[in-house]
Amino acid sequence: MHSTHTTSGMTISDQVARHARTIPDDVALRFRGDGRTYRELDERVTRLANSLRQRGAGPGDRIAVLGLDGPEIVESYLACTRLGAICVPINFRLVTDEIAYVLSDSGAVAAVVDTATAEAMTEAREQLPAVENCLVIGASSDRSDTEHSYEQALRQASSEPVDLFVDEHSPAFIMYTSGTTGRPKGAVLTHHNLLIHAFSSMAHLGTSEDDKVWLAAVPLFHIAGLSGMLPSLLRGGSTVILPSGRFDPTEVVDLLEHERVSSVFLVPAQWQAVCDVPGIARRDLSALHRISWGAAPAPTTLLRTMIETFPHAEVVTSFGQTECSPITTTLRGRDALRKLGSVGTPMLNVEARVVDEDMNDVPRGQVGEIVYRGPTVMKEYWGKPRETAEVFRGGWFHSGDLVRQDEEGYCYLVDRKKDMIISGGENIYCAEVEDVLAAHPKVSEVALIGVADPKWGEIPLAVVVPRETTDPPTAHDIDGWCRKRLARYKTPREMATVTALPRNPSGKVLKTELRSEYAAGSTTSHRVE
Repeated sequence: MHSTHTTSGMTISDQVARHARTIPDDVALRFRGDGRTYRELDERVTRLANSLRQRGAGPGDRIAVLGLDGPEIVESYLACTRLGAICVPINFRLVTDEIAYVLSDSGAVAAVVDTATAEAMTEAREQLPAVENCLVIGASSDRSDTEHSYEQALRQASSEPVDLFVDEHSPAFIMYTSGTTGRPKGAVLTHHNLLIHAFSSMAHLGTSEDDKVWLAAVPLFHIAGLSGMLPSLLRGGSTVILPSGRFDPTEVVDLLEHERVSSVFLVPAQWQAVCDVPGIARRDLSALHRISWGAAPAPTTLLRTMIETFPHAEVVTSFGQTECSPITTTLRGRDALRKLGSVGTPMLNVEARVVDEDMNDVPRGQVGEIVYRGPTVMKEYWGKPRETAEVFRGGWFHSGDLVRQDEEGYCYLVDRKKDMIISGGENIYCAEVEDVLAAHPKVSEVALIGVADPKWGEIPLAVVVPRETTDPPTAHDIDGWCRKRLARYKTPREMATVTALPRNPSGKVLKTELRSEYAAGSTTSHRVE
Protein backbone atom coordinates (compact mmCIF):
# COMPACT_ATOMS: atom_id res chain seq x y z
CA MET A 1 0.00 0.00 0.00
CA HIS A 2 1.12 3.54 -0.73
CA SER A 3 1.18 5.70 2.36
CA THR A 4 -0.18 9.23 2.24
CA HIS A 5 3.39 10.46 2.45
CA THR A 6 4.73 8.77 -0.67
CA THR A 7 2.22 10.40 -2.99
CA SER A 8 2.48 13.91 -1.56
CA GLY A 9 6.10 14.59 -2.43
CA MET A 10 7.40 16.58 -5.37
CA THR A 11 10.59 14.89 -6.52
CA ILE A 12 11.77 13.51 -9.85
CA SER A 13 11.11 9.96 -8.71
CA ASP A 14 7.55 10.89 -7.66
CA GLN A 15 6.92 11.97 -11.25
CA VAL A 16 8.26 8.66 -12.58
CA ALA A 17 5.97 6.77 -10.15
CA ARG A 18 2.98 8.69 -11.53
CA HIS A 19 3.90 7.76 -15.10
CA ALA A 20 4.25 4.13 -14.02
CA ARG A 21 0.58 4.27 -12.97
CA THR A 22 -0.77 6.27 -15.93
CA ILE A 23 1.41 5.30 -18.92
CA PRO A 24 3.13 2.12 -17.67
CA ASP A 25 4.01 0.74 -21.12
CA ASP A 26 5.45 3.94 -22.60
CA VAL A 27 9.21 3.81 -23.09
CA ALA A 28 11.12 5.94 -20.56
CA LEU A 29 14.69 5.09 -21.53
CA ARG A 30 16.34 3.74 -24.66
CA PHE A 31 19.93 2.54 -24.83
CA ARG A 32 21.74 0.60 -27.57
CA GLY A 33 18.38 -0.23 -29.18
CA ASP A 34 16.75 -1.58 -25.99
CA GLY A 35 13.88 0.15 -24.19
CA ARG A 36 12.83 0.40 -20.56
CA THR A 37 9.18 1.25 -19.84
CA TYR A 38 8.00 3.52 -17.04
CA ARG A 39 6.65 0.47 -15.17
CA GLU A 40 10.03 -1.29 -15.40
CA LEU A 41 11.95 1.86 -14.51
CA ASP A 42 9.78 2.61 -11.49
CA GLU A 43 10.03 -0.92 -10.11
CA ARG A 44 13.82 -1.05 -10.56
CA VAL A 45 14.19 2.36 -8.89
CA THR A 46 12.11 1.17 -5.94
CA ARG A 47 14.16 -2.04 -5.62
CA LEU A 48 17.42 -0.09 -5.77
CA ALA A 49 16.23 2.41 -3.16
CA ASN A 50 15.19 -0.45 -0.88
CA SER A 51 18.52 -2.19 -1.43
CA LEU A 52 20.48 0.95 -0.52
CA ARG A 53 18.26 1.44 2.52
CA GLN A 54 18.82 -2.15 3.57
CA ARG A 55 22.58 -1.44 3.39
CA GLY A 56 22.24 1.46 5.82
CA ALA A 57 21.80 4.49 3.53
CA GLY A 58 18.96 6.87 4.32
CA PRO A 59 17.67 10.44 4.07
CA GLY A 60 20.45 13.01 3.88
CA ASP A 61 23.19 10.45 3.30
CA ARG A 62 25.45 11.04 0.31
CA ILE A 63 25.62 8.29 -2.32
CA ALA A 64 28.27 8.54 -5.04
CA VAL A 65 27.41 7.41 -8.59
CA LEU A 66 30.34 6.74 -10.92
CA GLY A 67 29.87 4.98 -14.22
CA LEU A 68 29.61 5.23 -17.97
CA ASP A 69 26.27 6.52 -19.25
CA GLY A 70 23.46 3.98 -19.33
CA PRO A 71 19.98 3.29 -17.86
CA GLU A 72 21.45 2.17 -14.52
CA ILE A 73 22.97 5.62 -13.93
CA VAL A 74 19.51 7.19 -14.33
CA GLU A 75 18.04 4.51 -12.02
CA SER A 76 20.71 5.29 -9.42
CA TYR A 77 19.93 9.02 -9.53
CA LEU A 78 16.20 8.34 -9.13
CA ALA A 79 16.73 5.81 -6.35
CA CYS A 80 18.74 8.34 -4.36
CA THR A 81 15.97 10.92 -4.69
CA ARG A 82 13.34 8.33 -3.73
CA LEU A 83 15.32 7.48 -0.63
CA GLY A 84 15.77 11.13 0.35
CA ALA A 85 19.52 10.59 0.03
CA ILE A 86 21.79 13.08 -1.75
CA CYS A 87 23.20 11.85 -5.04
CA VAL A 88 26.82 12.71 -5.88
CA PRO A 89 27.49 12.12 -9.60
CA ILE A 90 31.22 11.70 -10.32
CA ASN A 91 32.96 12.36 -13.62
CA PHE A 92 34.03 8.93 -14.95
CA ARG A 93 37.22 10.46 -16.36
CA LEU A 94 38.61 11.30 -12.91
CA VAL A 95 41.60 9.41 -11.53
CA THR A 96 41.73 7.73 -8.12
CA ASP A 97 42.93 10.73 -6.08
CA GLU A 98 40.31 13.01 -7.65
CA ILE A 99 37.56 10.47 -6.91
CA ALA A 100 38.80 10.17 -3.34
CA TYR A 101 38.62 13.96 -2.98
CA VAL A 102 34.95 14.03 -4.04
CA LEU A 103 34.08 11.09 -1.77
CA SER A 104 35.86 12.75 1.16
CA ASP A 105 34.50 16.24 0.54
CA SER A 106 30.91 15.01 0.20
CA GLY A 107 31.16 12.48 3.03
CA ALA A 108 29.72 9.69 0.87
CA VAL A 109 28.64 6.51 2.71
CA ALA A 110 27.85 4.32 -0.32
CA ALA A 111 28.53 4.16 -4.04
CA VAL A 112 27.15 2.78 -7.28
CA VAL A 113 29.76 2.12 -9.97
CA ASP A 114 30.17 -0.01 -13.08
CA THR A 115 32.85 -2.50 -14.09
CA ALA A 116 34.70 0.19 -16.08
CA THR A 117 35.12 2.43 -13.02
CA ALA A 118 35.10 -0.18 -10.21
CA GLU A 119 38.89 -0.43 -9.91
CA ALA A 120 39.37 3.33 -9.50
CA MET A 121 36.55 3.39 -6.93
CA THR A 122 38.06 0.45 -5.02
CA GLU A 123 41.41 2.27 -4.81
CA ALA A 124 39.69 5.49 -3.74
CA ARG A 125 37.68 3.65 -1.07
CA GLU A 126 40.89 2.26 0.42
CA GLN A 127 41.61 5.84 1.51
CA LEU A 128 38.05 6.31 2.80
CA PRO A 129 36.61 3.54 4.98
CA ALA A 130 33.41 5.58 5.46
CA VAL A 131 32.18 4.44 2.01
CA GLU A 132 30.87 1.18 3.41
CA ASN A 133 28.96 -0.31 0.47
CA CYS A 134 29.40 -0.39 -3.27
CA LEU A 135 27.05 -1.80 -5.91
CA VAL A 136 28.74 -2.70 -9.21
CA ILE A 137 26.76 -2.44 -12.45
CA GLY A 138 27.67 -5.32 -14.76
CA ALA A 139 29.23 -7.48 -12.02
CA SER A 140 28.16 -11.12 -12.28
CA SER A 141 28.07 -12.01 -8.57
CA ASP A 142 29.12 -10.87 -5.10
CA ARG A 143 32.66 -9.53 -5.34
CA SER A 144 33.62 -8.93 -1.71
CA ASP A 145 32.11 -8.13 1.67
CA THR A 146 31.33 -4.57 0.63
CA GLU A 147 31.02 -4.85 -3.16
CA HIS A 148 27.89 -6.41 -4.61
CA SER A 149 26.39 -7.06 -8.02
CA TYR A 150 23.92 -4.31 -8.91
CA GLU A 151 21.47 -6.70 -10.61
CA GLN A 152 21.69 -9.23 -7.80
CA ALA A 153 21.01 -6.48 -5.28
CA LEU A 154 17.88 -5.48 -7.23
CA ARG A 155 16.64 -9.06 -7.45
CA GLN A 156 17.03 -9.55 -3.70
CA ALA A 157 15.39 -6.24 -2.74
CA SER A 158 11.73 -5.60 -2.05
CA SER A 159 9.50 -4.00 -4.70
CA GLU A 160 7.27 -2.49 -1.99
CA PRO A 161 7.07 1.32 -2.35
CA VAL A 162 9.51 3.24 -0.18
CA ASP A 163 7.48 4.70 2.67
CA LEU A 164 9.31 8.00 3.08
CA PHE A 165 8.32 11.62 2.68
CA VAL A 166 11.04 13.58 0.89
CA ASP A 167 10.90 17.35 1.35
CA GLU A 168 11.27 19.02 -2.05
CA HIS A 169 13.44 21.75 -0.48
CA SER A 170 15.98 19.22 0.79
CA PRO A 171 19.22 18.59 -1.16
CA ALA A 172 18.89 16.16 -4.07
CA PHE A 173 22.29 16.37 -5.76
CA ILE A 174 25.78 17.64 -5.05
CA MET A 175 27.17 18.55 -8.46
CA TYR A 176 30.91 19.14 -8.43
CA THR A 177 31.89 22.10 -10.57
CA SER A 178 34.50 21.41 -13.19
CA GLY A 179 37.23 22.98 -11.13
CA THR A 180 38.92 25.04 -13.83
CA THR A 181 40.55 26.84 -10.89
CA GLY A 182 41.63 24.88 -7.82
CA ARG A 183 39.69 22.00 -6.28
CA PRO A 184 36.12 21.50 -7.45
CA LYS A 185 33.31 22.71 -5.18
CA GLY A 186 30.07 20.81 -4.61
CA ALA A 187 27.02 22.82 -5.68
CA VAL A 188 24.03 21.65 -3.61
CA LEU A 189 20.88 21.49 -5.76
CA THR A 190 17.53 20.75 -4.15
CA HIS A 191 14.62 18.81 -5.65
CA HIS A 192 12.85 22.16 -5.91
CA ASN A 193 15.77 23.75 -7.80
CA LEU A 194 15.79 21.05 -10.47
CA LEU A 195 12.02 20.71 -10.85
CA ILE A 196 11.41 24.46 -11.07
CA HIS A 197 14.22 24.64 -13.64
CA ALA A 198 12.62 21.86 -15.73
CA PHE A 199 9.13 23.39 -15.53
CA SER A 200 10.53 26.87 -16.26
CA SER A 201 12.41 25.72 -19.34
CA MET A 202 9.32 23.88 -20.64
CA ALA A 203 7.12 26.93 -20.09
CA HIS A 204 9.75 29.34 -21.41
CA LEU A 205 10.57 27.44 -24.60
CA GLY A 206 7.16 25.87 -25.11
CA THR A 207 6.29 22.20 -25.51
CA SER A 208 4.40 20.21 -28.08
CA GLU A 209 3.24 16.62 -28.50
CA ASP A 210 5.90 16.22 -31.19
CA ASP A 211 8.72 17.03 -28.77
CA LYS A 212 9.00 13.96 -26.54
CA VAL A 213 12.27 12.24 -27.46
CA TRP A 214 15.41 13.67 -25.85
CA LEU A 215 18.88 12.51 -26.86
CA ALA A 216 21.13 12.49 -23.78
CA ALA A 217 24.37 13.17 -25.63
CA VAL A 218 26.15 15.04 -22.81
CA PRO A 219 27.53 12.90 -19.94
CA LEU A 220 24.92 12.27 -17.25
CA PHE A 221 27.37 13.26 -14.50
CA HIS A 222 27.30 16.77 -15.97
CA ILE A 223 24.51 19.20 -15.03
CA ALA A 224 23.53 19.54 -18.71
CA GLY A 225 23.11 15.76 -18.87
CA LEU A 226 21.12 15.49 -15.64
CA SER A 227 18.98 18.58 -16.07
CA GLY A 228 18.56 18.10 -19.81
CA MET A 229 16.66 14.83 -19.46
CA LEU A 230 14.28 16.05 -16.75
CA PRO A 231 11.66 17.71 -19.01
CA SER A 232 11.38 14.45 -20.97
CA LEU A 233 11.01 12.37 -17.77
CA LEU A 234 8.51 14.81 -16.29
CA ARG A 235 6.34 14.78 -19.42
CA GLY A 236 6.42 11.02 -19.86
CA GLY A 237 8.67 11.16 -22.91
CA SER A 238 11.63 9.00 -23.90
CA THR A 239 15.29 9.64 -23.17
CA VAL A 240 17.71 8.06 -25.64
CA ILE A 241 21.11 7.63 -23.98
CA LEU A 242 24.24 7.97 -26.11
CA PRO A 243 26.86 5.40 -25.01
CA SER A 244 29.95 6.93 -23.40
CA GLY A 245 33.27 6.95 -25.18
CA ARG A 246 34.86 8.88 -27.97
CA PHE A 247 32.33 11.32 -29.45
CA ASP A 248 31.33 9.94 -32.84
CA PRO A 249 29.33 12.55 -34.82
CA THR A 250 28.15 9.97 -37.35
CA GLU A 251 26.74 7.81 -34.53
CA VAL A 252 24.91 10.88 -33.21
CA VAL A 253 23.37 11.61 -36.62
CA ASP A 254 22.35 7.93 -36.92
CA LEU A 255 20.58 8.13 -33.53
CA LEU A 256 18.89 11.42 -34.40
CA GLU A 257 17.47 9.78 -37.52
CA HIS A 258 16.63 6.26 -36.31
CA GLU A 259 15.24 7.21 -32.89
CA ARG A 260 13.25 10.16 -34.30
CA VAL A 261 14.88 12.45 -31.72
CA SER A 262 13.04 15.75 -31.18
CA SER A 263 15.49 17.60 -28.87
CA VAL A 264 19.20 17.47 -28.18
CA PHE A 265 21.87 19.57 -26.46
CA LEU A 266 25.54 19.55 -27.54
CA VAL A 267 28.54 21.76 -26.89
CA PRO A 268 29.82 23.86 -29.83
CA ALA A 269 32.77 21.58 -30.69
CA GLN A 270 30.32 18.66 -30.97
CA TRP A 271 27.90 20.66 -33.13
CA GLN A 272 30.77 21.54 -35.47
CA ALA A 273 31.60 17.83 -35.85
CA VAL A 274 27.92 16.93 -36.41
CA CYS A 275 27.46 19.63 -39.06
CA ASP A 276 30.57 18.28 -40.85
CA VAL A 277 29.18 14.71 -41.15
CA PRO A 278 29.17 13.85 -44.88
CA GLY A 279 25.69 13.63 -46.39
CA ILE A 280 23.89 15.10 -43.37
CA ALA A 281 21.60 17.12 -45.65
CA ARG A 282 20.20 13.85 -47.08
CA ARG A 283 19.30 12.39 -43.68
CA ASP A 284 15.69 12.34 -42.48
CA LEU A 285 15.95 14.58 -39.43
CA SER A 286 12.42 15.94 -39.76
CA ALA A 287 11.55 14.90 -36.17
CA LEU A 288 14.18 17.28 -34.81
CA HIS A 289 12.21 20.04 -33.14
CA ARG A 290 14.81 21.89 -31.10
CA ILE A 291 18.61 21.87 -30.98
CA SER A 292 20.47 23.58 -28.13
CA TRP A 293 24.03 24.52 -27.46
CA GLY A 294 25.96 25.96 -24.53
CA ALA A 295 28.75 25.30 -21.97
CA ALA A 296 31.33 27.06 -24.15
CA PRO A 297 31.28 30.02 -26.55
CA ALA A 298 30.24 29.29 -30.14
CA PRO A 299 31.67 31.24 -33.08
CA THR A 300 29.04 33.07 -35.13
CA THR A 301 30.21 31.11 -38.19
CA LEU A 302 29.16 27.86 -36.46
CA LEU A 303 25.74 29.27 -35.50
CA ARG A 304 25.07 30.17 -39.14
CA THR A 305 26.11 26.65 -40.16
CA MET A 306 23.74 25.08 -37.58
CA ILE A 307 20.83 27.19 -38.79
CA GLU A 308 21.54 26.19 -42.42
CA THR A 309 22.09 22.49 -41.58
CA PHE A 310 18.91 22.09 -39.50
CA PRO A 311 16.35 24.41 -41.18
CA HIS A 312 13.35 22.72 -39.49
CA ALA A 313 14.74 22.90 -35.94
CA GLU A 314 14.74 25.81 -33.55
CA VAL A 315 18.31 26.67 -32.59
CA VAL A 316 18.38 27.65 -28.91
CA THR A 317 21.35 29.16 -27.11
CA SER A 318 21.48 28.00 -23.47
CA PHE A 319 23.66 29.91 -21.03
CA GLY A 320 24.21 29.39 -17.32
CA GLN A 321 26.22 27.31 -14.87
CA THR A 322 26.02 24.30 -12.58
CA GLU A 323 25.05 26.42 -9.56
CA CYS A 324 21.90 27.61 -11.38
CA SER A 325 20.52 24.17 -12.35
CA PRO A 326 22.00 25.29 -14.95
CA ILE A 327 20.24 27.55 -17.52
CA THR A 328 19.87 31.24 -16.70
CA THR A 329 19.41 32.89 -20.10
CA THR A 330 18.26 31.60 -23.47
CA LEU A 331 18.20 32.93 -27.01
CA ARG A 332 15.16 31.62 -28.84
CA GLY A 333 15.34 30.47 -32.45
CA ARG A 334 13.29 33.42 -33.72
CA ASP A 335 16.10 35.71 -32.51
CA ALA A 336 18.98 33.44 -33.55
CA LEU A 337 19.96 35.52 -36.59
CA ARG A 338 18.66 38.89 -35.44
CA LYS A 339 20.72 38.65 -32.25
CA LEU A 340 23.55 36.48 -33.53
CA GLY A 341 26.18 36.07 -30.82
CA SER A 342 23.83 36.87 -27.93
CA VAL A 343 23.08 34.47 -25.07
CA GLY A 344 19.58 35.92 -24.88
CA THR A 345 17.44 37.07 -22.00
CA PRO A 346 16.74 35.59 -18.53
CA MET A 347 14.66 32.42 -18.45
CA LEU A 348 11.35 32.28 -16.62
CA ASN A 349 11.92 32.35 -12.80
CA VAL A 350 15.45 33.74 -13.17
CA GLU A 351 16.07 37.30 -11.99
CA ALA A 352 19.28 38.82 -13.31
CA ARG A 353 21.23 42.07 -13.03
CA VAL A 354 24.44 43.32 -14.65
CA VAL A 355 26.51 45.06 -11.99
CA ASP A 356 29.88 46.65 -11.22
CA GLU A 357 32.21 45.72 -8.34
CA ASP A 358 30.03 47.70 -5.89
CA MET A 359 26.77 45.99 -6.97
CA ASN A 360 25.56 49.07 -8.89
CA ASP A 361 23.66 48.33 -12.10
CA VAL A 362 25.78 49.30 -15.10
CA PRO A 363 24.19 51.21 -18.01
CA ARG A 364 23.15 49.11 -20.99
CA GLY A 365 26.01 48.71 -23.42
CA GLN A 366 28.63 48.65 -20.66
CA VAL A 367 30.34 45.52 -19.35
CA GLY A 368 29.47 44.16 -15.90
CA GLU A 369 29.11 40.91 -14.00
CA ILE A 370 25.77 39.13 -14.36
CA VAL A 371 24.31 38.14 -10.97
CA TYR A 372 21.23 36.01 -10.28
CA ARG A 373 18.58 35.10 -7.76
CA GLY A 374 15.53 32.87 -7.91
CA PRO A 375 14.29 29.34 -7.17
CA THR A 376 16.74 27.62 -9.54
CA VAL A 377 19.87 28.95 -7.78
CA MET A 378 21.70 26.39 -5.63
CA LYS A 379 21.32 26.16 -1.86
CA GLU A 380 25.05 26.38 -1.06
CA TYR A 381 28.51 24.96 -1.71
CA TRP A 382 28.68 21.72 0.29
CA GLY A 383 30.64 22.22 3.52
CA LYS A 384 32.06 25.58 2.39
CA PRO A 385 30.30 28.41 4.28
CA ARG A 386 32.98 30.99 3.45
CA GLU A 387 32.85 30.35 -0.30
CA THR A 388 29.04 30.27 -0.13
CA ALA A 389 28.90 33.65 1.62
CA GLU A 390 31.34 35.11 -0.91
CA VAL A 391 29.40 33.93 -3.98
CA PHE A 392 26.09 35.20 -2.48
CA ARG A 393 27.42 38.58 -1.33
CA GLY A 394 24.82 41.31 -1.54
CA GLY A 395 22.04 38.71 -1.66
CA TRP A 396 22.69 37.70 -5.30
CA PHE A 397 24.59 34.77 -6.79
CA HIS A 398 27.76 36.07 -8.45
CA SER A 399 28.33 34.17 -11.69
CA GLY A 400 31.82 35.39 -12.55
CA ASP A 401 30.58 36.01 -16.11
CA LEU A 402 31.11 39.41 -17.69
CA VAL A 403 28.33 40.48 -20.07
CA ARG A 404 26.89 43.54 -21.71
CA GLN A 405 23.22 44.13 -22.53
CA ASP A 406 21.97 45.79 -25.69
CA GLU A 407 19.15 48.34 -25.74
CA GLU A 408 16.55 45.53 -25.80
CA GLY A 409 18.06 43.76 -22.78
CA TYR A 410 19.70 40.90 -24.70
CA CYS A 411 22.93 39.72 -23.05
CA TYR A 412 26.23 39.17 -24.82
CA LEU A 413 28.93 37.16 -23.05
CA VAL A 414 32.12 39.16 -23.00
CA ASP A 415 34.33 36.89 -20.88
CA ARG A 416 34.75 34.97 -17.69
CA LYS A 417 35.87 37.45 -15.07
CA LYS A 418 38.98 35.41 -14.30
CA ASP A 419 39.87 34.99 -18.01
CA MET A 420 39.88 38.69 -18.87
CA ILE A 421 43.31 39.97 -19.97
CA ILE A 422 44.51 43.39 -18.78
CA SER A 423 47.22 44.65 -21.13
CA GLY A 424 48.70 48.10 -20.59
CA GLY A 425 45.62 49.04 -18.55
CA GLU A 426 43.21 47.98 -21.31
CA ASN A 427 40.66 45.21 -20.74
CA ILE A 428 40.79 42.52 -23.44
CA TYR A 429 37.78 40.19 -23.50
CA CYS A 430 38.85 36.80 -24.81
CA ALA A 431 35.49 35.76 -26.27
CA GLU A 432 35.42 38.81 -28.57
CA VAL A 433 38.90 38.14 -29.96
CA GLU A 434 38.28 34.37 -30.23
CA ASP A 435 35.15 35.02 -32.27
CA VAL A 436 37.13 37.11 -34.76
CA LEU A 437 39.94 34.56 -35.01
CA ALA A 438 37.54 31.59 -35.37
CA ALA A 439 36.18 33.15 -38.56
CA HIS A 440 39.63 32.94 -40.24
CA PRO A 441 39.48 30.31 -43.02
CA LYS A 442 42.60 28.52 -41.75
CA VAL A 443 41.45 28.37 -38.08
CA SER A 444 39.41 25.45 -36.74
CA GLU A 445 39.47 26.39 -33.04
CA VAL A 446 41.19 29.00 -30.94
CA ALA A 447 41.71 29.99 -27.31
CA LEU A 448 43.10 33.34 -26.19
CA ILE A 449 45.10 33.59 -22.97
CA GLY A 450 47.16 36.27 -21.26
CA VAL A 451 50.90 35.72 -20.82
CA ALA A 452 53.26 37.84 -18.73
CA ASP A 453 55.03 40.71 -20.48
CA PRO A 454 57.57 43.09 -18.88
CA LYS A 455 56.23 46.13 -20.71
CA TRP A 456 52.45 45.62 -20.79
CA GLY A 457 51.93 43.37 -17.76
CA GLU A 458 50.08 40.87 -19.93
CA ILE A 459 49.80 40.34 -23.67
CA PRO A 460 47.28 38.17 -25.54
CA LEU A 461 48.50 34.85 -26.95
CA ALA A 462 46.34 32.93 -29.44
CA VAL A 463 46.50 29.12 -29.24
CA VAL A 464 45.22 27.95 -32.61
CA VAL A 465 44.04 24.57 -33.94
CA PRO A 466 44.48 24.78 -37.76
CA ARG A 467 41.82 23.50 -40.15
CA GLU A 468 44.56 21.75 -42.13
CA THR A 469 47.70 20.64 -40.28
CA THR A 470 49.63 20.92 -43.51
CA ASP A 471 48.57 24.55 -44.01
CA PRO A 472 48.37 26.29 -40.63
CA PRO A 473 47.88 30.05 -40.39
CA THR A 474 51.07 32.05 -39.87
CA ALA A 475 51.55 34.82 -37.33
CA HIS A 476 51.48 37.20 -40.29
CA ASP A 477 48.08 35.77 -41.41
CA ILE A 478 46.60 36.29 -37.95
CA ASP A 479 47.98 39.80 -37.64
CA GLY A 480 46.61 40.84 -41.04
CA TRP A 481 43.21 39.35 -40.28
CA CYS A 482 42.94 41.09 -36.90
CA ARG A 483 44.18 44.51 -38.05
CA LYS A 484 40.98 44.99 -40.07
CA ARG A 485 38.67 43.66 -37.35
CA LEU A 486 40.09 44.52 -33.93
CA ALA A 487 41.69 47.41 -32.11
CA ARG A 488 45.46 47.04 -32.08
CA TYR A 489 45.68 46.35 -28.34
CA LYS A 490 43.29 43.40 -28.73
CA THR A 491 45.30 41.73 -31.50
CA PRO A 492 47.24 38.67 -30.29
CA ARG A 493 50.92 39.51 -29.84
CA GLU A 494 51.93 35.85 -29.88
CA MET A 495 50.54 32.72 -31.53
CA ALA A 496 51.00 28.98 -31.03
CA THR A 497 49.53 26.12 -33.06
CA VAL A 498 48.35 22.86 -31.48
CA THR A 499 46.50 19.77 -32.71
CA ALA A 500 43.78 20.08 -30.03
CA LEU A 501 42.78 22.34 -27.15
CA PRO A 502 42.61 20.82 -23.64
CA ARG A 503 38.98 20.54 -22.53
CA ASN A 504 37.07 19.33 -19.51
CA PRO A 505 34.18 16.87 -20.01
CA SER A 506 31.64 19.68 -20.43
CA GLY A 507 33.55 21.03 -23.44
CA LYS A 508 35.08 24.05 -21.72
CA VAL A 509 38.64 24.87 -22.75
CA LEU A 510 40.99 24.49 -19.80
CA LYS A 511 42.71 27.84 -19.97
CA THR A 512 44.51 27.17 -16.68
CA GLU A 513 46.39 24.36 -18.45
CA LEU A 514 47.20 26.62 -21.38
CA ARG A 515 48.38 29.41 -19.09
CA SER A 516 50.75 27.11 -17.19
CA GLU A 517 52.00 25.59 -20.45
CA TYR A 518 52.76 28.94 -22.07
CA ALA A 519 53.83 30.79 -18.91
CA ALA A 520 57.10 32.69 -19.23
CA GLY A 521 57.69 31.39 -22.73
CA SER A 522 57.97 27.77 -21.58
CA THR A 523 56.54 26.52 -24.91
CA THR A 524 57.29 27.74 -28.39
CA SER A 525 55.10 30.51 -29.70
CA HIS A 526 55.59 32.96 -32.54
CA ARG A 527 55.64 36.68 -32.03
CA VAL A 528 52.97 38.56 -33.98
CA GLU A 529 54.25 41.92 -35.11
